Amino acid sequence: MTYLIANTDAACRGNPGESAIGILIRTSTGQVVRTVSRAIGRMTNNQAEYHAIISALEEASKLGAEELTLIADSELAVKQLTGRYRVKNPGLEPLYARVKILESKFKKVTYRHVPRERNSDADGLANKAFKS
Repeated sequence: MTYLIANTDAACRGNPGESAIGILIRTSTGQVVRTVSRAIGRMTNNQAEYHAIISALEEASKLGAEELTLIADSELAVKQLTGRYRVKNPGLEPLYARVKILESKFKKVTYRHVPRERNSDADGLANKAFKS
């Protein structure tokens, strides 16, 4: 699988609060090859969004992806990762750096922002982690 698509989302109960991530990774034909639904501890919503992106990059790498399109409803994270916004929050700086290191494992990573309502599968996986 040289090209994969990952949808990521995070959910928080409070900000900061207990957090969880949801990830759906599929092929270009839509076949789901990996899902993640996991509680990740107490953090801010933006930190949780970055953790979801980091986990998606790690999972896609394990699956052998050379190219990845990562779709998220976090406008802040996507704009930071594409260079349109600077990372000003000290709590996000190490997470941003981790993403950039993971990107180097791929030939190409593309980030795309979508509205929350177009990211419902990943959102559902994030919220499912609170019920487990």
